[in-house]
Amino acid sequence: MSVSEDRTVQPSATAPAPTGIADPAPLGLAGFAATTFLLSAANAGWMTKATTLAFLGYAFAYGGLAQFLAGMWEFRNRNVFGCTAFATYGAFWMGLGLWVLLVVNPLLAAAKTPLAAAATGLALTHDKGWILLTFAIFNTYMLVWSTQINLAVFGVFLTLELTEIILFIGNFANNSGTIKFGGYVGVVTAAVAWYTSAALVSRGMNGKLKLPVGGALIS
Repeated sequence: MSVSEDRTVQPSATAPAPTGIADPAPLGLAGFAATTFLLSAANAGWMTKATTLAFLGYAFAYGGLAQFLAGMWEFRNRNVFGCTAFATYGAFWMGLGLWVLLVVNPLLAAAKTPLAAAATGLALTHDKGWILLTFAIFNTYMLVWSTQINLAVFGVFLTLELTEIILFIGNFANNSGTIKFGGYVGVVTAAVAWYTSAALVSRGMNGKLKLPVGGALIS
């Protein structure tokens, strides 16, 4: 998850040989941003005339598969940070999609009374809290290591950390207001990830127009 010329995550005596493939980070970030935006818009309460499940297909195809593949290409680039981040969050989105299909939908369909539906909904909300707590723990150390990449990548992990913390608190408390606030922060996370993706695309081209990503906070 870095520009090719900024790959300083693994200090070594000699730089790794060029792999001959393009930097996959812009693709991974774009997939992450789009799927995060769709889910966050639902959490923020913006999808009043939609199913709120617009993110589901893209959790498999874009945020999931495309981002996971970006992680695999980062393995090829010997970028430990990039491959760990993209493969993990690609798997996160696919796992979340499977959870909706295999757990949420069957349980809600089996709830035959309003009381049963309410109890099931509360249990599912707590499920989401545990999922988000798990990935907030992972994201914490990735946030620390992102300080060695650049300011744009650090911004992605910082806003994502805030999103995950707010959302797991809101889901454990079953507080719709907190979840809605987490949705707004998630939209900001998506915007930062889209900007970083665009900046890395510009830096991977030969054109004169390039967006800044900032320097590493810790070098």
